[in-house]
Amino acid sequence: MRAETARKVQATERDPEFGPWLAQASILVVDDEPGMRNFLVRTLAPRCKRIEEAADTEEASRKLDQHHFDVVILDNIMPGKNGVDWLNEQRAIGFFADAILMTAYADLETAIRALRAGAVDFVLKPFRSNQILNAVARCLDRMRLQRENFVLRYELKATADHILLRDKLIGGSAAIEQVRETLAKVAPLPTTVLLTGASGTGKEVAARSLHALSDRAAKPFVPVNCAAIPPDVIESELFGHIRGAFTGAEADREGLFLHAQGGTLFLDEIGEMPLATQSKLLRVIEDRRVRPVGAEREVPVDLRFVFATNADLEKLVQHGSFRADLFYRINVMQLKLPPLSERGNDVIELAELFMRKLSQQLGMPPLPIDTRVRAALSAYGWPGNVRELRNLIERSLILGGFPADFSGGATPGVAALSGTLEEVERRHILAVLAETGGDRDEAARRLGISRKTIDRKFVARNG
Repeated sequence: MRAETARKVQATERDPEFGPWLAQASILVVDDEPGMRNFLVRTLAPRCKRIEEAADTEEASRKLDQHHFDVVILDNIMPGKNGVDWLNEQRAIGFFADAILMTAYADLETAIRALRAGAVDFVLKPFRSNQILNAVARCLDRMRLQRENFVLRYELKATADHILLRDKLIGGSAAIEQVRETLAKVAPLPTTVLLTGASGTGKEVAARSLHALSDRAAKPFVPVNCAAIPPDVIESELFGHIRGAFTGAEADREGLFLHAQGGTLFLDEIGEMPLATQSKLLRVIEDRRVRPVGAEREVPVDLRFVFATNADLEKLVQHGSFRADLFYRINVMQLKLPPLSERGNDVIELAELFMRKLSQQLGMPPLPIDTRVRAALSAYGWPGNVRELRNLIERSLILGGFPADFSGGATPGVAALSGTLEEVERRHILAVLAETGGDRDEAARRLGISRKTIDRKFVARNG
């Protein structure tokens, strides 16, 4: 196994112009000529992760049902059914791989039909090995860019502090060190992980750390906030759809499951997922197969699931808003992220990091974190956890200094918090709402919770 890996690495190093993605690619060759199949297998096998061959379209269809392929290299003229017609049929039932069409007849009509069928490249026979390698490399680069752009849309909407913290858990406290040790133990395993903890404790940062420590680190990490996707489109966003599946579905579209192929899918706020989608998610976890909306074919997926929630899922199960079978399926390895109030001097280290990074982003001089500020940071309870700390640093930078009342454990501009946890939480939400002028969507973004959570937490009753 090590020799095989070394051989593929060496092949990639010998051909750097074909890019690093070829070594991770899975390719299917479809051609009725044994000599052409052998040539393509000899050319590609030393350079890619997986290659399979099919002598006709029927065998190719069976292979697609069994495995996921990034690229299909397809001959056009074959007995029984030509490549373009087969490709058209596969697109209609759910086929999302890139297809390269090979043909010895370079006529305009065939080229147009191939493009309409969804072929992304066209190679004329006879061709040299570097021509097909370049065609495959172009497909993989195009696919990578498409998926990165798709995922970045969710990245930009995210409110978590991973933009500053990325995949690094900051702090030297015993509580966070224990989290690091657990992540290091579970990262190499395929085990599903459920991250729990209050909003702003760094669940997404922990998920990114888990991915970075795993053998999937070179593959995509796809974060999804289930609370941020409208219920009527969440199935299409997650599973994808084929053209014509519903009004407005004008083209095939891969879902987030397929964009995470080979990597890690992080489903945050899993407790907010609609019940109908929960049942379909359960099937994907169990079968590792995804059926895009409107498709007849189930597409095999190879990914790791990491879930996160700040809700008590067991209570949601009791109330009937979360499926019990899904809860038991995802609660394999549960890891609770400690609140900032239990992390000792980590608050100072995080404050210094945020001060350094945010001052650079905002183009403002950093504020000194003196003894008075350090004492106040340590004394405050931080109900909003790391996210609240970040917002405090950003607000102070904009104002040009820490507010004068930031002492004795009081958060700037807010009276010292006391009373029950429920009262503290309500007053904190109301304080953030006051800062946003009553904009609940903006308040939810700052607090790192869903709009529905704000509506539930006393605000509707008191607003």
